[in-house]
Amino acid sequence: MTKPPEFPALDPMSVEARKGSSYPEPWKSQCGEREKRALGDALGLNDFGVNLVRLPPGALSSQRHWHTHEDEFVYVLEGEVTLITDDGKQVLKPGMTAGFPAGKGDGHHLVNKGKDWAVYLEVGSRHLDDEVVYPDIDLFLTNSRHGKQRFTKKNGEPY
Repeated sequence: MTKPPEFPALDPMSVEARKGSSYPEPWKSQCGEREKRALGDALGLNDFGVNLVRLPPGALSSQRHWHTHEDEFVYVLEGEVTLITDDGKQVLKPGMTAGFPAGKGDGHHLVNKGKDWAVYLEVGSRHLDDEVVYPDIDLFLTNSRHGKQRFTKKNGEPY
């Protein structure tokens, strides 16, 4: 975690952007040049994370997934993204929000099908026992008690 700022506010663009994703291939490249700025880390937050995400045209926010112990919330600031869940597709425009309760089992992700970059905030709890299920692909993510994440195949075999 980065050192919190001297004051309780900062310019989000002053936080270094992480590009791409931490997925193993072949899924890593599908997130393209997605940029995340970990605002929660930069502000010293511990109970929940906040990311400012820029999603280029054609990119996925993530692979379709759901969390066992972590709530997620998305707020669209610019552009349009298509939310894909078990129930279908919905276009989210600026000012729209979406929420994903922990343990619900509804795989979801965002896809930028437009011609312009989309920008949104994603907020999630930081539950140490959280696991992430990817219903469409052979991928599973575990968190250890110490917060270290590890991708495996669904049978437990490491990547």
